[in-house]
Amino acid sequence: MKNRLQLPDTIRGIVLVSMIIYHASWNLVYIYNVKWEWYHSRGAYLWQQSICWTFILLSGFCFSLGRRHLKNGLVVFGSGALVTAATLLFMPQNRVVFGVLTCIGSCILILTVTEKLWKKVRAEGGIIVSFLLFLLTKNINSGYLGIADIKVVEIPTEWFSNYLTAYLGFPSRGFYSTDYFSLFPWLFLFMTGFYLYQIFMKREILKKKFMEKGIPVFSFLGKHSLLIYLLHQPVIYGVQEMIFK
Repeated sequence: MKNRLQLPDTIRGIVLVSMIIYHASWNLVYIYNVKWEWYHSRGAYLWQQSICWTFILLSGFCFSLGRRHLKNGLVVFGSGALVTAATLLFMPQNRVVFGVLTCIGSCILILTVTEKLWKKVRAEGGIIVSFLLFLLTKNINSGYLGIADIKVVEIPTEWFSNYLTAYLGFPSRGFYSTDYFSLFPWLFLFMTGFYLYQIFMKREILKKKFMEKGIPVFSFLGKHSLLIYLLHQPVIYGVQEMIFK
């Protein structure tokens, strides 16, 4: 496509701003001990989940818009490793292990190798199965398969044993990360976005004018989301340190 689609960038930019506000709030509550009961509520959880779901779904949607998948996957995965190293070094009590960048980078790399296989699947069926699998495995970190609070299958405790199992979705009892996104269930949400793009292509929705329209400031943020993601916490933390210390 000749023109870059502005709408996905705008959505990503809006969610990026939401994430920055959420993380600034997290710092206030967990680092600076600001009393804010609502932050522990269901509403705050839904706020956090809206950010995660949109980022990962949009990453899957935008996969097919990119070209250098291997390079992009390695850059995102490497950025996740950088975040892990920085938090382990400078703030181990708030360490990030298998964070969202590691997850998205992993999804990109997996799809880079298997894309031809998944394209053989009818998009309408693929998106339904992928999303249902995401819902079914959403709580595997907690030890069961099921939708919401409905437990369908208990996962054997032996599966929760080390860092490799934590990467897949089965964290051991002593595992801790302030930003944890295991490969499962989130790969299935990434695949949902991938198939959503295929449906948009098939129905020529991507050629619609509204896909090329966006809000400039949010589109700019969306285009530079990785860099902003890497910088936002050090900047926020630095500002809050000057205010609260």
